[in-house]
Amino acid sequence: MKQYFSTVLILSAAAAVLPAIPVYFSGKADIPSEEEKTAVTKAAEAPDEPENSVSTVSDTPYKVLDMASGEVLEVPVREYVIGAVCAEMPASFSDEALKAQAVAAHTYAERQRIREKASPTSELKGADFSNDTSKYQGYFTEEQAKQYFGENFGANYKKISDAADEVLDYIIMYNDEPIISAFHSMSSGKTESAENAWGASVDYLVPVDSSYDRSAPKYMDEIRYKREVLENKLETAFPDIKLGDDISSWIKVGDVSDSGTVLTASAGDRTVSGSELRSALTLRSACFDVRFEGEEAVFTTRGFGHGVGMSQYGADAMAKDGKNWREILEHYYSGCDIKRCDLKQ
Repeated sequence: MKQYFSTVLILSAAAAVLPAIPVYFSGKADIPSEEEKTAVTKAAEAPDEPENSVSTVSDTPYKVLDMASGEVLEVPVREYVIGAVCAEMPASFSDEALKAQAVAAHTYAERQRIREKASPTSELKGADFSNDTSKYQGYFTEEQAKQYFGENFGANYKKISDAADEVLDYIIMYNDEPIISAFHSMSSGKTESAENAWGASVDYLVPVDSSYDRSAPKYMDEIRYKREVLENKLETAFPDIKLGDDISSWIKVGDVSDSGTVLTASAGDRTVSGSELRSALTLRSACFDVRFEGEEAVFTTRGFGHGVGMSQYGADAMAKDGKNWREILEHYYSGCDIKRCDLKQ
């Protein structure tokens, strides 16, 4: 596991080259962790809670387990939401997109707090979540944000803080419960269902149009693997796999969803999911094609991330097209309610 602070420094350098590319700390904008898949499955199977189970939202600080020190930190709600937006969406994005991200981040944290209170995870040591970004939403402390933004810290932090302050007491609800506010960088042009991505249906995580994504930076990407590299990656990901002599037979795309996600594929003598291949081959998304040029495999991907929930680039494009944060969230989280909640201890 990489230490979180080292990640901040690495991404600070990357930001100078690609300032418009979001910071992909959480599984939501990248390959979903097993914990995330399990959370979606449990949510889909869980009975509805009483209507008044989340009538207010606590302003008690969130408890965050720091993986480096093992200490459980208490982070005020406002500070956490601002830090999550700093880590998960570029400050260059439109104000309405930043507001949408802030509401999604707050909703995520509140849902996680409620779930942990009901069924604690022993490894969290009493915390609501940790700063292990392979499992939980990304979060910057103010000091980390200073390191990341550099000389632009003042303007960027104020812009994000102002956006968060305007929507701090709003939460996205479904059946009076905070939703699984999944998000990703950009879709294939249509978002994906939780069922296709993670194997469990969720009423509000269903495909919606996100055509704006097709004009996002690096919407289409190409990665090439020479025979020996591809062989190593497949054998590492799928022990005892049998590949054969003809490289063009090693990977074949099978079923594809309406959103473009590869649902099934053959890898040598195995039947695997597109998500498994994405992870094995570090592809930007599970929406991909493959062709072979001699002894080299060429993968072309569309979009970036798992494709479920809110597209960040789609949200920014909608904002630039005049949509407000409510309209953005209502578009990507179908049938959900945005409720103003009293922040009470």
